[in-house]
Amino acid sequence: MSLEFLITALIVVLVPGTGVVYTVAVGLGKGRQAALAATVGCTIGIVPAILASVVGLAALMHTSALIFQVVKYAGVAYLLYLAWKTLNDSGPVDLKADRGVRKSFVATARTAFLINILNPKLTVFFMAFLPQFVSPSAVNPTRDMLMLGGVFMAMTFVVFLGYGLFASLVGEKVLKSERVMVWMRRTIAAAFAGFGLRLAVAEQ
Repeated sequence: MSLEFLITALIVVLVPGTGVVYTVAVGLGKGRQAALAATVGCTIGIVPAILASVVGLAALMHTSALIFQVVKYAGVAYLLYLAWKTLNDSGPVDLKADRGVRKSFVATARTAFLINILNPKLTVFFMAFLPQFVSPSAVNPTRDMLMLGGVFMAMTFVVFLGYGLFASLVGEKVLKSERVMVWMRRTIAAAFAGFGLRLAVAEQ
């Protein structure tokens, strides 16, 4: 495993995306346990993309416009749904200052998982990303790709948990201000909507 892969993977993980936004949002509103659940869901949500890239399903998605479009627009619809629900402070993402009332760990993780698997760009990304760091002379390239994918998942877990725990600490301070809460709801909703619109115009 090269240093180049580790640096590149870390940069990719650090760049905020839909998973980071969701993890930060539930960390702010619901605390450390919710942040951990979102982190677990986002991390597990990478597994299908890695497996698809290994077995070649990503190539099928890349070449089949219909499959790509179906998954893409399902993802767009879900992100816009999250944006709407966030504005209304309900549904999968709510920022009410009621940390004593927690969604179940599984429910939070499930939402995070769906955010990842409904993004076809993630699968295509792994198809293009992982093979670059597998030697052409590798004895078992499948094993190497799975190992690289495992390292990427470990990085995702650590970084996302860091984002979530930090958000939880911040949330303990800012949830007392209704003005701040309104601003946060609008910002997070706009982020989900923006990611949804960006996905809508994404090409294979």
